[in-house]
Amino acid sequence: MKTLKVIIVCVLVIGGIAYLKYRSVSKAIAEHANFSLPPESVTSTVAKAETWQKSFQAIASLNSTQGVTLKAEEAGKVVKINFESGAQVKAGDILVELDTSTEDAQLRSALAKLELARVNLARAKNLRPTNAVSQSDLDTYTFQAKQFEADAAAIRTVIAKKQIAAPFSGRTGIRMVNIGQFVMQGDQIVPLHSLDPLFVNFNVPQQQIGSVVVGQTAEIRIDAFPDLKLEAKVTAINPQVDQSTRNSEVQATLSNPEEKVRPGMYAVATLLLKDSEKLFPVPGSAVAYAPYGNSVYIIEPFKNKAGKDSLTVRQQFVKLGPTKGDMVGIVEGLQGGEQLATSGLFKLRPGGEVVVNNIVTPGHSTNPKPADT
Repeated sequence: MKTLKVIIVCVLVIGGIAYLKYRSVSKAIAEHANFSLPPESVTSTVAKAETWQKSFQAIASLNSTQGVTLKAEEAGKVVKINFESGAQVKAGDILVELDTSTEDAQLRSALAKLELARVNLARAKNLRPTNAVSQSDLDTYTFQAKQFEADAAAIRTVIAKKQIAAPFSGRTGIRMVNIGQFVMQGDQIVPLHSLDPLFVNFNVPQQQIGSVVVGQTAEIRIDAFPDLKLEAKVTAINPQVDQSTRNSEVQATLSNPEEKVRPGMYAVATLLLKDSEKLFPVPGSAVAYAPYGNSVYIIEPFKNKAGKDSLTVRQQFVKLGPTKGDMVGIVEGLQGGEQLATSGLFKLRPGGEVVVNNIVTPGHSTNPKPADT
């Protein structure tokens, strides 16, 4: 009898606890049904169609039209340096002179021998008609004169090689020798580069090579000079496509009278093509980039749970085209006139409620200027 009473009491206690828990959970579910997340604050822009001239961007490098590192053609001691590092020199200027005292003495000896050989040759020619000199002796004197003349020319060549001259006009680099230094054949003396004009070399895929012609304009931008807008003219197109990359090398010529840009710099070349295309330029921050596809969030009106007019977002997948500065061209996925979210995309979800606040909007331009830091 006591056991039965204990069981009944336990059942009643457990039942009461279960009932209270059920009432608590039901109340929480009812309250949650009326709960809605607060709207996310975003900025927005309206998609408007524009016509952009088709272009092609490529990574480019700057190269001098003429560039070389001068080297010693003969061994010798440096006795004179006629330039300063970084100086502008003209073609033919003697930059470095090596000791030629030995060669000068050899040249004087060779010239003396040559003079004697010419005297003997002239005397033999005068005596030959009277047979006082044989034809064999005349031939010997002729050979000796030519031999000593060649010896003198060879010595002059060595002396000339010991006077290291600029092969073209340009700007020197940092010299690598000092007065009194003994240089061996092949030792580096100084770099020399022509800085105006410069070559701009870049590769174009085979799909675009048909749109590139000699004389075409290429816009050049360099990170070192973000405010500097340069233009180059296409001057050469490699006739062969590289079999490993399927690219063809293109060379443009860039005028550089102020010598601001230098060989070896990294650049971005933009080729302006003849065709144009219609697209919708939007700020780059309006695009949600993803491996499975790029998308934008379109802001649309709707009535929330309270029956009030509000705004929601719809995810729309798009196809991207070219870019200009901070702007991205959308070629598929928009009709025009849509209001797009341009910030806070990582917080958005399809169907989520938003509120537009355009008091402060990020700057977007096709030709942005760097901030003054």
